[in-house]
Amino acid sequence: MILILVAVKEELSKNDLPNIQIHYTGVGKINAAIKTLKIIKNYAPSLIINYGTAGSLNKELRGLVEATRFFQRDMDATPLGFKIGQIPFDDISEINFGSEGYSCGTGDSFLTKTPKLKTDLVDMEAYAIAKICYLENIRFKCFKFISDHADGGASNDWIENVSLGKKLFVKRIKNLGFC
Repeated sequence: MILILVAVKEELSKNDLPNIQIHYTGVGKINAAIKTLKIIKNYAPSLIINYGTAGSLNKELRGLVEATRFFQRDMDATPLGFKIGQIPFDDISEINFGSEGYSCGTGDSFLTKTPKLKTDLVDMEAYAIAKICYLENIRFKCFKFISDHADGGASNDWIENVSLGKKLFVKRIKNLGFC
């Protein structure tokens, strides 16, 4: 069974892909983690796909991209001697699903300036979903539509662009043979 996790319905509606189950996580890592664990318990999926919007730290990067490496963007235990993004006493510092793609730093803040942790993309849910899939040995794919560039105009850009990527995502899912 394939399931798609999306933060909010403005990014993708259930009508956009009626033959695949779409579940909404809500915004942020905790909401995403709770929903991911619930759907694994209730549906035992073989593949979880996360789709949503992301800010790009590369001004040239646009459109729909695949993220394959995931980091905890807003963990800062540097006063304790850890690297930015490193979770203290956790052996997993990067989640890598082994295929080519972009890196995504997940945090519980909407960015309007460059974060300390350098990644290609920034979002608010992917790391939590990726880590659970990694730990539960569930296949994971992640597609992000670049809605903004995590700068001073990010808030307005996101509002304008939040729903623009769904047609590209639906086309990609169909091309990959998932529906």
